[in-house]
Amino acid sequence: MRVIKVGTSEEMGAVAAQIIAERMRAKPHFVLGLATGGTPETTYAELARLHAEAALDFSTTITFNLDEYVALPIEHPESYRSFMNTRLFDKVNINKANTHVPDGNAEDVDAHCLEYELWIEDVGGIDLQVLGIGHNGHIGFAEPGSSLASRTSKVKLTQGTREANARFFENDINKVPTHAISMGIGTILEAETLLMLAGKGKADAIAAALEGPVTAKCPASALQLHPDVICVLCEGAGDKLTLEYQP
Repeated sequence: MRVIKVGTSEEMGAVAAQIIAERMRAKPHFVLGLATGGTPETTYAELARLHAEAALDFSTTITFNLDEYVALPIEHPESYRSFMNTRLFDKVNINKANTHVPDGNAEDVDAHCLEYELWIEDVGGIDLQVLGIGHNGHIGFAEPGSSLASRTSKVKLTQGTREANARFFENDINKVPTHAISMGIGTILEAETLLMLAGKGKADAIAAALEGPVTAKCPASALQLHPDVICVLCEGAGDKLTLEYQP
């Protein structure tokens, strides 16, 4: 496991984007797993800059997002499809047909979740999966208590997660969806490389994930089971780690 500590979120985005860009350039038809939320925004801004100023080519890149809200219209500004379009997809030369975000409005959600897994399998799996981490240790929307072998499925969001996300919904928790589709922990662990990003206020979660017991109480602790994890931490997110890691 590598741990890279930087000062600001902008520095985190620059480091993370460089890691992604190097691997994209080395492998045609790169399969990139993406996350949403505030943490990866600087990474996506830097990837868009690298496309515009350093010819980073997305034309053959395939993407899969971790999650999406259930029953939130796709055109809603807080849908994760909208998030990805505005933060990254509309700014690079990616083929939108190669971008995959779970369909929270699917007529048969369970069937769609199975299909999503098959889509990932059909392209040979995810080469690098970007991850954030919740204060309670969730990754994607795999909340505490999720099986460490879980697959893509419809999940109920905890009260704490909905409260944390209320800031994106006019600070009104009643506007935050109650359910989401999320990759499972087992799905996430099948990616070749995991790139965890974390910033301000996540020191406890990072310490539990990297140095605590592997337990369903902290879904991100499953990263300890993976052979290739890179954590880029800013704004003190690594301050409670006690072990030495490869930078």
